[in-house]
Amino acid sequence: MTHVITSLCLRDTGCADVCPVECLRTSDDINQWPTYYIDPSTCIDCGACVPECPFHAIFPEDEVPSAYKAQGGEVINALGLVGRYVGKSHHGQNVALNTTRILAPGEVINLRGAIPTNASFFR
Repeated sequence: MTHVITSLCLRDTGCADVCPVECLRTSDDINQWPTYYIDPSTCIDCGACVPECPFHAIFPEDEVPSAYKAQGGEVINALGLVGRYVGKSHHGQNVALNTTRILAPGEVINLRGAIPTNASFFR
């Protein structure tokens, strides 16, 4: 089992900073690959990345929610979305994403789509 970064990821970078095996990757092409991804062949399942994510976007693969209930105001980041997010990374660097949407309070979404997307990033 490995960990998976879901569409709640807003490219903070904190997760990658603490990974002891450097298995977290991203792409410069944020319109094709908008989040961070965990290389399942390298991940040692230590979980160090989980508490570093301010967006609570990282889960063990078998615990990725199929019915995530939003508190409201969370931002999801995935291909096909057209909202704009502007923020700062863990290091204070600007982050601008054009593939986002704000979740409504009580909205339920399936985050398990991140599992095959993560796998396809490493093909």
